[in-house]
Amino acid sequence: MKQKIIITWWAWFIGSNFLNKYVILNPEIIFINIDALTYAWKQENISLEVKNSPNYFFEKIDIRNVDEINKVYEKYSPTDIIHFAAESHVDNSIKNPKIFTETNVIWTQNLLDAHRKFSLKRFHHISTDEVYWDLPNWWFFTEVTPINASSPYSASKASSDLIVKAYWRTFWVNYVITRCSNNYWPNQDNEKLIPHFINLLRSNKPVTVYWDWSNIRDWLYVEDHCDAIWEVFTKAENKSIYNIWWNNEYTNLEITKLILKEMDKWEEFISFVEDRKGHDVRYAIDATKIKKELNWEPKVKFENGIVKTIKYYLNK
Repeated sequence: MKQKIIITWWAWFIGSNFLNKYVILNPEIIFINIDALTYAWKQENISLEVKNSPNYFFEKIDIRNVDEINKVYEKYSPTDIIHFAAESHVDNSIKNPKIFTETNVIWTQNLLDAHRKFSLKRFHHISTDEVYWDLPNWWFFTEVTPINASSPYSASKASSDLIVKAYWRTFWVNYVITRCSNNYWPNQDNEKLIPHFINLLRSNKPVTVYWDWSNIRDWLYVEDHCDAIWEVFTKAENKSIYNIWWNNEYTNLEITKLILKEMDKWEEFISFVEDRKGHDVRYAIDATKIKKELNWEPKVKFENGIVKTIKYYLNK
């Protein structure tokens, strides 16, 4: 039977980068992309080569609607799913938590129910390191670190992780979960830090950094993340969870100064503002497991990738 993979929210950042690479690399596999095309979608994120590929199909549906999901599954008879779909902007989750619960929890459950109904094989759930909460400077998350979310966004993602795990325990759904750090490179929505700051600075507007600028995040080149997803999807055992990162810890202020330097701007463009509610100080995850079990590790060094990324947005 030909493998047919459902991809959710392909027009967004990570999903589009994944498809632009793996549709072309796997002409024998059918990729069916389902997306509601909400506020952050960009049709141009998908390359023309992919759009014209005979193994690529797109269906505009709202995965809150079970009937629409069922129609797509009946039409294509998919074998697996890689579930990227999520509301992911923390500040937006603070303004409107309900949307994040509906999107990240209910949508995931709808897809799990369809997975059972149509007897699919693998359910790959794309999660985040934010489900772990934050850390002192000397600790690292592992895959067995207890979930302890601190924002409506991270709580909704943690809830969806637990639902996926529960569907194995109760219904024997074959699943894998990957949790990654902050991604960067092309196709990212303009609300995210790097493209957002570049757009402001282009107009000679100040960029806002929280007063407690010491918040630390790890940064992962999105193509490295996509490669890790494929390794886990194709090789990992059932019930596996993998952390994905590159050990590139930087404060938001350090990232801001890198952008300023590449744009020949000065630090007077930085405006400090009140900190976000419930703001986590540091995320840092131990990726030993994926390296040891699947022989995967990132390829792109941050100091090269971040400059390339900034120049990409400057040239758009």
